[in-house]
Amino acid sequence: MRHFEYVRADSIRAATVAAEEDATAFIAGGTNLLDLMKLEVVAPSKIIDISRLNLRGIEEEENGGLRIGTLVTNSDLAADRRIRERYSVLAWALLSGATGQLRNKATTGGNLLQRTRCYYFYDTDMPCNKREPGSGCYAIGGVNRLHAVLGTSEHCIATHPSDMAIAMRVLKSEVEIEQPDGSRRIVPIGDFYRLPGDTPHIETGLQQGELVTAIILPPPAEGSYQTYRKVRDRASYAFALVSVAAVIRLEQGKFADAALAFGGIAPMPWRNVEVENALIGNAPSDELFEHAADVLLEEAVGYGHNDFKIPLMRRTLKAVLRDAAATGAAT
Repeated sequence: MRHFEYVRADSIRAATVAAEEDATAFIAGGTNLLDLMKLEVVAPSKIIDISRLNLRGIEEEENGGLRIGTLVTNSDLAADRRIRERYSVLAWALLSGATGQLRNKATTGGNLLQRTRCYYFYDTDMPCNKREPGSGCYAIGGVNRLHAVLGTSEHCIATHPSDMAIAMRVLKSEVEIEQPDGSRRIVPIGDFYRLPGDTPHIETGLQQGELVTAIILPPPAEGSYQTYRKVRDRASYAFALVSVAAVIRLEQGKFADAALAFGGIAPMPWRNVEVENALIGNAPSDELFEHAADVLLEEAVGYGHNDFKIPLMRRTLKAVLRDAAATGAAT
């Protein structure tokens, strides 16, 4: 590990001002950053410790939503009664990620910002446009079993690894960001992430010195079926091959509302409103579920080892929709 300057921030403003310099990084739980530093995938010259800032609260919003501080740990968030009762899809997603020990340290903001687990990104002997722009993408034509089938480019096919972010996307959450001048901006989570295009090293819309201070959840969808289904190689401590987060409501035997987000198949938490529109107003049927999967996967492209993700996602989405229909019919 290379030498670096360590700064312990005593306020949000101090943290953002200190981070205005290039080659700086915030650290809280450190469950991803420290691994990347040890492998010299990243080598910040300054580490700004924000772990002692007052950003660990989960607060009620006036509209019935919740404001989740960026330092709330994944364990505390999953265990919060309001999350379990109102946003169960988020609780399930959190509990499906990593292990209990890691969830005790990992934070909300850090989870959103964790880096891809692409083999070539982690191996500094291999070219990687995300790690070193312009060097190439060896995952294309290489070992790409865990890689994306949607939203890719000729420069990068890595997937976003977070389970929590998929649930945050389906819940239509917003990201609160503090700027170095003390002002704040709110960004819908769908606009927070960026597709790789020809700049895969730029993963979010964060600017130099900006700090994620909270995630804002809208009021819960009353009477909705919520679930997070994750398909992986083993029961724990494994990233999603594919995953589906769903918030679905049926009325009079038809889909009245539907929100779906998908993991393991794209460089960012994936959502396609056309899939949801295909469901709303229609009665559940195998033909409808097949059509929804067709819409989702219309532009999906496999790269060899990950070809199996396309039929796997099809089956997983259909299973989630069947469960939602059965639950809706029983209520």
